[in-house]
Amino acid sequence: MAEVISYLSRGGIVMIPLLLCSILGLAIIIERSFGLRRKKILIPEIISIIDSISSAEDIKLATSICEKNRGPLANIILVGLNNQNLTMEDIKELTMDQGRQEVRDLERGLPLLETVAGIAPLLGLLGTVIGMIKVFNVISTQGAGQASLLAGGISEALITTATGLVVGIPMLVAYNYYTNRAENFVMDIEKHTTTLLQGIKQINSGE
Repeated sequence: MAEVISYLSRGGIVMIPLLLCSILGLAIIIERSFGLRRKKILIPEIISIIDSISSAEDIKLATSICEKNRGPLANIILVGLNNQNLTMEDIKELTMDQGRQEVRDLERGLPLLETVAGIAPLLGLLGTVIGMIKVFNVISTQGAGQASLLAGGISEALITTATGLVVGIPMLVAYNYYTNRAENFVMDIEKHTTTLLQGIKQINSGE
């Protein structure tokens, strides 16, 4: 612990926002790792009943299952089921509106994670600039012979640069991973919603 504190202190004041960025980014990654689990988004029971929906009884069963297993897919399907007596265009419009709300939930925290990934290296660069300014101040006031003072400024510059990259690179990788995962879920949800609309259309036309 003492070594960590010593390392942070050698990096100067810029290490504080870098530390906050790392904590914030890690919190988002952990939250999204739970929030974007496949079984939580694409609930097998819901998908199964949607794929086989063919009667009013199936609609009642699907409604019951969705109400017990709330989530992005379930919320969209419920909108379609609860408005099954409207025209197909109206049902489609309502499910699309609900879909946009669910996409926002799937992507929760990702813009902030992208920001962290972008500013961490910039903060590292800022620390580098501050460290080099200290080096040149020492040279201008005390000459180039003060090796220990010069080393302190150079050390601060290198520490902040390294820390900014260490924080930023994993955050960028995580952002791309979870963004791609969310987009894949959106495509899957659109596919199952289309299946539902086709099932409702067949049921209504049969009636």
